[in-house]
Amino acid sequence: MSTRTVKPGRVAVIGAGPAGMATALSVHQAGHEVALFERYPQARPAGNILNLWPAPIKALGLMGVDTDDLGAPCKTVFRNVRGRQRVVVNLPEDIIRDYGGGFIGLLRPELYERLLAALPEGVLRTDHAVRRVEQDESGVRLHFADGSTHEADVVVGADGINSLVRSTLWGESPLRQHNLHIFGGFLLDDDDIPAEPGLCLIAHDRSVQASVTEIRHHGRSGRQWWLLEAHDAREEYTGDLHARATELARRFKSPVPELVAATDPSHVQHWPIRDRKPIKQWSKGRATLVGDAAHPTSPYAAYGAGMATEDGYFLGRRLAGVDLSDHAQVRRALQDFETPRKPHTARQSQTAYVLGQVFHHAPKPLRPVRDAILDRTPLLQKVVGEGTPGEILKQIDEIDRAEAEFDKLSGTRKHAG
Repeated sequence: MSTRTVKPGRVAVIGAGPAGMATALSVHQAGHEVALFERYPQARPAGNILNLWPAPIKALGLMGVDTDDLGAPCKTVFRNVRGRQRVVVNLPEDIIRDYGGGFIGLLRPELYERLLAALPEGVLRTDHAVRRVEQDESGVRLHFADGSTHEADVVVGADGINSLVRSTLWGESPLRQHNLHIFGGFLLDDDDIPAEPGLCLIAHDRSVQASVTEIRHHGRSGRQWWLLEAHDAREEYTGDLHARATELARRFKSPVPELVAATDPSHVQHWPIRDRKPIKQWSKGRATLVGDAAHPTSPYAAYGAGMATEDGYFLGRRLAGVDLSDHAQVRRALQDFETPRKPHTARQSQTAYVLGQVFHHAPKPLRPVRDAILDRTPLLQKVVGEGTPGEILKQIDEIDRAEAEFDKLSGTRKHAG
């Protein structure tokens, strides 16, 4: 098979979270030079608890990330506070077999460690805070806080919900406050607290969500949990995190109260939930967005890091075989990248937002009606139990197509591992 030879281009990625590291890995595999800039002294996770669906796991493997024993296999079930089942998220058995479960539960630091281990030497550049991004048809220039600059052919904003690149391209857009906050924690070696094996439980009472998921971390088993309630975003929460989580957990059946009570308070975190409304266009000229810079998403989707990983994978594949010195080629490639990503990510973001409003901001008189509908109709099963697997399977198919095209361009065959 003949191969298409293209002079390597230069890609600058801003932000070394999952989106940025995945982008750097995929762009490097596409044959371009890549520089990944992180403002802090090290690439560090913002939080601990994390879930990954099969599509991002597949993408990680294709990008050379070690996914062996990365997380614990889980199956998602929604129940009401009394234990009545509302939703089962079912994926085909071959997907569960190939990717270690309906999804996997893990701690965010280990994903960072695996991504960092896969990065080629010299790609990550820490202590590089970008202050300004400029572009024209000939290229891109990054200006750093220390006065230095960096020139590239393409710049990728992987710089999170408060993205400098996004505001540079499209101006400021307001945060959408969900008026919710979440308490989350984890514990390892917790076999003395009985629970259904392999279960991701998502339970709701009239106003609070409780979730428990199995995890693996550095070869050790455990569980992560989170509790979510309404909270006015204008008011900073200053209470005791573990005490409030323990109080909320008492509303629910075992093992939620026992797990929260047994968690080391230093392993409990808290954060408000907010996002930004989906935008119609991500790319402009030689610049584009990935991850939370493009589509910040509530944890209600349990898919933010996964979509960020997919973004990075797909962007690198779209830039394979592209002459990055050619402005027209770059614009076409960036548009080809974002066009199929926008409906998928917007759907997840909006679904997460709506679920948060339905479960936590319904007027008090309507809550019994809401719960009767969720308990006695297939509505939630159709939206979540069938909608989520359908989206996951579509992304796996998209990855298969992208990889087949990438193989044609590179003239080699790669194995997912």
